[in-house]
Amino acid sequence: MGSCDMLEFSPNDHRVPEDERDLTAKNLERLRQTPLPPGDTLRFVFTGDSQRFYDEADDLVASVNQQPGISFFVVAGDISDFGFAKEMRWVNEKLRKLKVPYVTVIGNHDAVGNGREAYKHIFGPLNYSFVYGDTKFILVDTNGREYNFDGHIPNMPWVNQQLGDLQGARRQVVISHVPPQDEDFDPGVRNAYAQSLREARNLVFEMNGHRHSFSIGQPYNDGVWYVNSDAFSERRYMIVTVWGDKQFRIKQIKF
Repeated sequence: MGSCDMLEFSPNDHRVPEDERDLTAKNLERLRQTPLPPGDTLRFVFTGDSQRFYDEADDLVASVNQQPGISFFVVAGDISDFGFAKEMRWVNEKLRKLKVPYVTVIGNHDAVGNGREAYKHIFGPLNYSFVYGDTKFILVDTNGREYNFDGHIPNMPWVNQQLGDLQGARRQVVISHVPPQDEDFDPGVRNAYAQSLREARNLVFEMNGHRHSFSIGQPYNDGVWYVNSDAFSERRYMIVTVWGDKQFRIKQIKF
């Protein structure tokens, strides 16, 4: 019986064509091909929670493609709603139309069911880092509830190792999905995570999705800025500008 790839025997099947595998590595390679000279101001787009907001994704991409001087685009988790590979593929179909590369971090919705395996197959590692220009970006899985608050998420030995090695960068940015002040963050790891950020050298800010609404503040009154993004559904995204040691500016864009 032929199906021309239309027969789906399981919603948890995460097999995809080669050009839809390892998207994080492929996008980072694209980014490496347009290096940012040392000392130059960095501008990138930050947003989160694409989930089932596909019409909004079309409009968001059209808007971002009109913005000058953007180096790359970040989605702070919940690419999917139910952890299905087909959802991740649908979002990639939209985001691959961006003029700039994009990177993601895993969200709690991406981690349900077979979602972690689908995410790793389609995007790549759950924890990874890269240096671009003068900035080291550290992207970390903070979806503690999806691990039954077992005390291992976020992976603090890995986080501390990454924070302790700037790899030649001038500053660093941490990006995750669930913010530490949220009830879905493992309470047994919260203090250690916040302390590590507090002690990090040249940390500009920590960025999250999950809450579907923009906010910026210092919830622990310790000098660490936490930035939370709107979801695609809110039809707003941020242009983030970073320069100097820890200087930054955030501009919200409606689309």
